[in-house]
Amino acid sequence: MDTTWIVVANAGRARFFQQEKQNRLVEVNDMVNPKARLRNSELAHDQIDPHSASNSRSDTGAPTPPSGCEHSQLPDEHQTELLARDVADFLLTALQAGCYRHLMLSASPNFLGVLRRVLDEQVKATVTLEINQDYTQLNMLELPEKLAAHAARG
Repeated sequence: MDTTWIVVANAGRARFFQQEKQNRLVEVNDMVNPKARLRNSELAHDQIDPHSASNSRSDTGAPTPPSGCEHSQLPDEHQTELLARDVADFLLTALQAGCYRHLMLSASPNFLGVLRRVLDEQVKATVTLEINQDYTQLNMLELPEKLAAHAARG
């Protein structure tokens, strides 16, 4: 089977479609990251242990960094990476199960960069079109038109 999947994504949502005959799309999955809409201050508050100041590394009273995120990552960046990893894992599992052979990716610029870093090499090899645009809000009639326009440009 020569099946094509289409993923449209941003930091808060990833939609997966299977392309049928005559460019008809069927939605396969819809992943949502509700924390992506929160501010960094709200996310940081969720991640810091209320007793972290007492667990500081020195006597300055400075809290230890949250264990759920790297030093160099802001909380919203961490949430973006978590969703990207979920998308990458889902795509690898589906590829190994033979659900698709070709993949088109359309994602917001920031999310696409994160997704590129975490995609497995097997999945990367199936990518036939990559679009640096967030089309998560398009319906299943508008999306094929946008994809065809990008494919025609080369």
